[in-house]
Amino acid sequence: MDDDLRAMFEKQGYAVVGNHSAVKTCHWLRESMINRRVCYKQEFFGINSHRCLQMTPVANSCNHMCVYCWRYQGKDDLNVDWDDPVSIVDGSIEAQRKLVSGYKGDERCDLKMWDEARNPNQVAISLTGEPTLYPYLGELIGEYKRRGFSTFLVTNGTTPDVLRDLETLPTQLYISVDAPNEEVYKRICLPKIKDGWSRIMETLELLPSLDTRTVCRHTLVEGLNVGFEEEYAALDRLAEPNFIEPKGYVHVGYSRERLERENMPSIERIREFAGRMAELTGYEIVGEMAPSKVVLLSDGRVPMMIV
Repeated sequence: MDDDLRAMFEKQGYAVVGNHSAVKTCHWLRESMINRRVCYKQEFFGINSHRCLQMTPVANSCNHMCVYCWRYQGKDDLNVDWDDPVSIVDGSIEAQRKLVSGYKGDERCDLKMWDEARNPNQVAISLTGEPTLYPYLGELIGEYKRRGFSTFLVTNGTTPDVLRDLETLPTQLYISVDAPNEEVYKRICLPKIKDGWSRIMETLELLPSLDTRTVCRHTLVEGLNVGFEEEYAALDRLAEPNFIEPKGYVHVGYSRERLERENMPSIERIREFAGRMAELTGYEIVGEMAPSKVVLLSDGRVPMMIV
């Protein structure tokens, strides 16, 4: 990561770790610490918002240019000296501690929660970039697990070989299935690779064989990928995830340069989509969080709560 890019990330509130990783606290960590409001991961799965570390091992590398993405989409750089997983885990925990240090001085923050926030026990490997491009991802997940973390991995599904060969699987694996077919995929995800859709299909076929909790997430953008419930349902039947998560696009960050506020679906629209998906797949609606514009469906094979 060059100095200009590092400076840009740091200006945006990221803590850069090593050569290519980054940490950033999310809105819900602050809400949890200050206002006792929690994110959907806590509501749905029991993950404490204030103890969740949000990180990426590839801050400036992705093989998609999704129009709805609110993160930085700049130059890719995979010709780097890759940091080892132990140093990334050490660096990410230290970065989180520095990022939450200021809350101690806020009288609204409970000191017990502050101390817990300095010792995270959940990692969301997502944030920005495509994490499966990091060549030691399995070892990274294993190192977090060795330290008592639950691990959530979010991927765009374009690297089935990586997922197939992970020596340690995450606690919960999210596949972003944000298009119902190849035509819409090319229009909304703007892939940098020629065979992205076929790779995603391979990942969905692989998913039932992976011995971990799985989620198909559908990020819905009004006017672009909403209204294809039957096609989404066919993809979900192929993947057999434990959970289906329709989630609404939010008009923030860099996405504002490409989309309008009208592209944000209402929570009513997300509910409508989820209800139709329940009819088509046999899954049951088991949760909703309106502030995050997300509804959760489950096939009932695994308990919702992880902790």
